Amino acid sequence: MKFTPEHEALRKTVRDFVEKEINPHCDEWEEAGEFPIHDIFKKLGNLGLLGIQKPEEYGGMGLDYSYNLVAAEELGTAHCGGVPLAIGVQTDMCTPAISRFGSDELKRTFLAPAIAGDMVGCIGVSEVGAGSDVAGMKTTAKQDGDDYVINGSKMWITNSPKADFICLLANTSDDKPHKNKSLIVVPMNTPGISFSPHLNKLGMRSSETAQIFFDDVRVPQRYRIGAEGTGFMMQMLQFQEERMWGAANVIKALEHCINKTIEYCRERKTFGQPLINNQVIHFRLAELQTEVEALRALTYQACELHVEGKDVTRLASMAKLKAGRLGREVTDSCLQYWGGNGYMWENPVSRAFRDVRLVSIGGGADEIMLGIICKMMGTLPGKQRD
Repeated sequence: MKFTPEHEALRKTVRDFVEKEINPHCDEWEEAGEFPIHDIFKKLGNLGLLGIQKPEEYGGMGLDYSYNLVAAEELGTAHCGGVPLAIGVQTDMCTPAISRFGSDELKRTFLAPAIAGDMVGCIGVSEVGAGSDVAGMKTTAKQDGDDYVINGSKMWITNSPKADFICLLANTSDDKPHKNKSLIVVPMNTPGISFSPHLNKLGMRSSETAQIFFDDVRVPQRYRIGAEGTGFMMQMLQFQEERMWGAANVIKALEHCINKTIEYCRERKTFGQPLINNQVIHFRLAELQTEVEALRALTYQACELHVEGKDVTRLASMAKLKAGRLGREVTDSCLQYWGGNGYMWENPVSRAFRDVRLVSIGGGADEIMLGIICKMMGTLPGKQRD
């Protein structure tokens, strides 16, 4: 991809925001298990950073996805993964379907305030028994007059404890699993919604995540996004940008791990010489940086083709797979070179080690990515029938 001066100006805006508004507070927010999400999102909204590719009519910048990718990459310079994750939920998970397929009323009621940073959103897809298996979800939204009545629960929902709305995927008919789902925007102050205590996560600890319960939650049918039964299709379409966002967001976070490890290995001496002088270390760090560059090239290629209107399901799945696996490889290797210091909870590489583990699980596990890639390569066996 060839970045324009406009891309670079946006990159600087995001980087400056991270350095000023996020990094000085990461340790505090990680310890607290939360950050002032409405305050941070309002500041992001004031800069236009929550609506980079959203329509100008609703407060967005109206730019193509390459600008969103630049922002995702720069958010990776944050010294924690939880805050960028919360931002990505807002920009690339709970609002794209509203932007693409929602009615004008939905866009004005939910999208415009989300872009402005006046509302926080979350996405409700995963359930206790249906994570990567989206087709297996059980939450229902049954018609009752002009309303839907929603019952069920959603699990691992980031931003939910402080969210103003949820973009909820629910079964709205008894049709086949890929044809019975609809996306519905549900205000979080609707009666019948309750939450578990904050989930005690391995990483991403500065973001708030909970289970949500829906007990006869009533919302008007006009809050449905698009036609009934098209929710699965919308969610699958949305996953491609979400996966590219995740891959881009990892790149600079991994580079930060490598660079911090180089600094440490130059300072730390063993047997009379700096650690970095050991060939096994400086060769390994060179290998890891090469792998990060390969991930960057793959992610950029997927983005470029996506902007051209091409189907990037295969490449986006590959980028997501590579990002998750490389994230584990880089953080594990770097942590090893920090020795006992790397095993300390507050160590920056230790934090990255915990945070990046989510990339191989959230948004479709590695195994789901492999299945998609195999299907597109023509090597996935068909289901065996008795």
